[in-house]
Amino acid sequence: MKAGRPKSLLTKKEEEIMQILWDNGPLYVRQIVEKYPEPKPHRNSVATIILILEQKGHVSRESGEGGVFLYRAVTQRDSVRKTRLGEFAANFFKGSYLGIVSELVKDEKISVDELKELIDLIESGNK
Repeated sequence: MKAGRPKSLLTKKEEEIMQILWDNGPLYVRQIVEKYPEPKPHRNSVATIILILEQKGHVSRESGEGGVFLYRAVTQRDSVRKTRLGEFAANFFKGSYLGIVSELVKDEKISVDELKELIDLIESGNK
């Protein structure tokens, strides 16, 4: 398996915890709970999900203060983003990224100016 590549898909709850770890760096379980918006999940629920994430290879732990573990994201956000985007394209647009952009244009989620920016990025990357 490639380094930094997701080991397995993330559930919605797992992804919420990964987002917190990506945004805030290494944290203890109690700190992860504190970062959640209301209604906050129970500490035991977060601890269970963290253990699952560790088993899946997305999170690592190290001993912290008082024997409590400090958790950090091992899987990179960009890796998950690329995987999810590929799945989205495959599942809803027959693998066509152009189909995704066309849908965004049709639904007015992307402006003409943004499309021009995208074209400029593509052209500058090809030089």
